[in-house]
Amino acid sequence: MVTIRSENMAPQQPSSMEEQSGELCEPESEEGEKQGTGPPSDQAHPVGYDAPDGGWGWVVLVATILVLALTLAFPSCIGIFYLDLQEEFQASNSETSWVPSIMTAVLHAGGPLCSVLVERFGCRATVMFGGVLSGFGMAVSSFSHTIVDLYITTGVITGLGFCFSFQPAVTILGHYFVRRRPFANAMSSTGTALGLSTLPFLGDYLQSTLGWRGSFLVLGAVLLNCCVCGAVMRPVRPRKPRKTEVMSNGPRPPGKKGCMLGIFQSLASFLRKHMAFDLFCSNLRFRVFSLGITWMMLGFVVPLIYLVPYASAHKMDPSRAALLLSILGFVNIIVRPPAGVLFSLPWFKGRHIYVFSAALLINGLSNSICCISASFPVLLMYVLAYGLSMSVVGSLMFTVLMDTVEMSRFPSALGLLSIMESVTLLIGPPLAGILVDRTDQYTYVFLACSISVALSALFLMVSFYWLDSRDAAQKNSSPASGSPAKPAVNLPMDCQYSSVPTDGDKTNKPSSEAEKITNAFANILVSHHRFAL
Repeated sequence: MVTIRSENMAPQQPSSMEEQSGELCEPESEEGEKQGTGPPSDQAHPVGYDAPDGGWGWVVLVATILVLALTLAFPSCIGIFYLDLQEEFQASNSETSWVPSIMTAVLHAGGPLCSVLVERFGCRATVMFGGVLSGFGMAVSSFSHTIVDLYITTGVITGLGFCFSFQPAVTILGHYFVRRRPFANAMSSTGTALGLSTLPFLGDYLQSTLGWRGSFLVLGAVLLNCCVCGAVMRPVRPRKPRKTEVMSNGPRPPGKKGCMLGIFQSLASFLRKHMAFDLFCSNLRFRVFSLGITWMMLGFVVPLIYLVPYASAHKMDPSRAALLLSILGFVNIIVRPPAGVLFSLPWFKGRHIYVFSAALLINGLSNSICCISASFPVLLMYVLAYGLSMSVVGSLMFTVLMDTVEMSRFPSALGLLSIMESVTLLIGPPLAGILVDRTDQYTYVFLACSISVALSALFLMVSFYWLDSRDAAQKNSSPASGSPAKPAVNLPMDCQYSSVPTDGDKTNKPSSEAEKITNAFANILVSHHRFAL
């Protein structure tokens, strides 16, 4: 039985393993502490202590990097099996492209469901469950008989497993690091690029030796390593005391009306917590930014899906085509950390959106390089230009969002943005597949992506420039308008307003792991959006 100490009692050392770890009693953790081979014991840090910023946190950091490499970079490697899937199921380009697009859309749209699991079971159990689910989905997909079977197994099941693995992994990393959190997040963001630089080689080797069915079966076994990574992610903060169960037994409005009212209030609270619809309507800058990013996602990730099929269709060796994706990953590994440090300088404050828009414009225009030729030197030049601009976009996307909304509303704003962009991530690849089916030319896909991304960049740049100009004009005209300012209302001392915490405030502390999911999401930058295809 878990012992819950009163907050008003004098501090004392935890007397049980449940109090030390904030979890239910786990014999393996206790034995690890006695032998000194497991995670660090909480004895040196009482309940409610700060993050260690080191120690076992470095192990958790390595595990997070591996989880991101196995999950977020994985959808990009589906392009290696693109032609095999077409030939096996006699499917068109649009039908085949639904496989990675469904995987990517589910990966982003499953955030609210992942929050519920984390709140109920914790980060470690959710990561391990995601590893089992993704591995099971890929293994079962090797026995698919129709393309629809792949939609369900590879798309929905595997994509949902990816969501359940990488979001809690990023969240628990924020629990272990506070003072060194920027460094930890910068290192973890390289996990996706690391996976993109290594998984294509593995996929190409498996495809040439085992075929796509055997490759999917082996890759399913590889994804089970997420369970190993999740096993080391021991929570460092105690769980929130389960007082809500006792409070929920209080008096409620009788009848069906009271029950429906409670459900409606819970749903409204959930939507406000994870999806900021009210902020979308009231904050013009957030509305412009979210629409621009949603527009951008329509063509931003499509080239990564069709790069290998485009090169293979022009008689390029599959291993060299896979090398292009690996080079893209290495470029991101090299460029992302210094880009993050550079754009943290004070000079860039207030200019992040314009640097972001300029990099996005270059990224969109770089897609037109593929229209020149399908030779390896031309595609290598394209990958370098695309990778450099992608690194800048990835380093600044969430920074711009933080500049646009208040930090108190950032989690819900990010939740709504993830839902919105998942729609265009879902329809982008199939639309490109229809274009290939109608024209029999991959070059039109890259041209369409170039136009779409470039126009979204111009939309963001012009819109924010107009908003900044309008705000500057209003600021300069307000003192010279001649209108007297409204007098301030001075209240007597005994009428001053003060906030008094209630029992509900004490109970609903912002220590829930579910509430921190999207906060930690921000610190992983945008790598999970760029590579999760």
